[in-house]
Amino acid sequence: MAKITYIEFDGTEHVVDVRNGLSVMEGAVKNNIPGIDADCGGACACATCHVYVDEAWRDKTGTSSAMEESMLDFAENVEPNSRLSCQIKVSDELDGLVVRMPESQH
Repeated sequence: MAKITYIEFDGTEHVVDVRNGLSVMEGAVKNNIPGIDADCGGACACATCHVYVDEAWRDKTGTSSAMEESMLDFAENVEPNSRLSCQIKVSDELDGLVVRMPESQH
C-alpha cells in the first residue's frame, strides 16, 4: 500500500492510502478525489486523468508509452512531467508519491 498525495489545482490536498496493483487514477476515483475525471475508466483512451508528477517522483513512475503520449496530445497544458494517472501502477515504491491536477481535464 502506498500513501499518495493528490493536489487539486486550487491547492487542496488529499492524502490517501492506495492498494498496490491499482493505478493512481483508480486510487483517486475510489477515494472520491475531485479533479480526475477518468472518462474512459483507465483504458488509456482519453486524457481525463492527466496529472503532473512531482519532480522527485518522475523516475519512480516510469516513462510514458507511445499510446500514453498519443493520448496526452489531447490534454491541455501538457508539461514534461505530465502523465496519465491510469498508466501509473501503485506499488510500495510509490509510497509518498505526489501528483497535481491541471485546472481542467477537458
